[in-house]
Amino acid sequence: MIDGLRVIERPSPNHGERLLPIDMIVLHYTDMESAQAALDRLVDPAAEVSAHYLVGEDGAVYALVDEARRAWHAGAGFWAGETDINSRSIGIELQNPGHRLGYRNFPPEQIAVLEGVLRYLNTKYSIPDRNLLGHSDVAPARKQDPGERFPWQSFAATGLGRWPRARKPDGGPVIAPGKTHALVAAAQEAFGVYGYGPIRVTGTLDSATEVIVTAFQRHFVPECFAGGTESPGHLGPLTRARLAGLVDAGPARA
Repeated sequence: MIDGLRVIERPSPNHGERLLPIDMIVLHYTDMESAQAALDRLVDPAAEVSAHYLVGEDGAVYALVDEARRAWHAGAGFWAGETDINSRSIGIELQNPGHRLGYRNFPPEQIAVLEGVLRYLNTKYSIPDRNLLGHSDVAPARKQDPGERFPWQSFAATGLGRWPRARKPDGGPVIAPGKTHALVAAAQEAFGVYGYGPIRVTGTLDSATEVIVTAFQRHFVPECFAGGTESPGHLGPLTRARLAGLVDAGPARA
């Protein structure tokens, strides 16, 4: 049981030894058409993928890997200087067809149950607020999940995760990929301070920086995916203001 939630045991053989203490939660979407299809894959030894939990759109919670074990959910990644994301994280899959198969909003039933799971994990492991992340945050060049439809701001308002402090946009230009500007250098430095990377401070919005900008926008500036003035991957005033608001908040809070 997780704080009154019924958990269905579906053990996966895909796990290994943890090498680091747990201080991170990584959220994914399944990128499959049904929870059953996702379960079949997550417990298939040939697939060599897993997660600790799967939350269905109907609110069903499936336990796949013991929390003490290292699930195979994040792959190659990076956060705050650490590259072995699987060893330090709990991985949670959310049933959703994803961008490939018809990305849609996460149902209220699913979100309500996920909140219960996150509160249980946060209490148990004292997860720093900065370390409630999406797969795209830790693997921006490879992943988009759980994506811009996930209600990060609503969760942060209840004490789960972090949302930027309000900060007035700087009024500067929207900088397109490939362009060089002093504001790009400042943003690259700030991304690195917050945890994204690896990133080099070059002043050019190169391809490596563009994917980090896009991942950041999926998490903190979803307006960029709704036809706003700042397109995904472009570094504009709203994106810079949200980034500065996160850095203003200081170190991650336990």
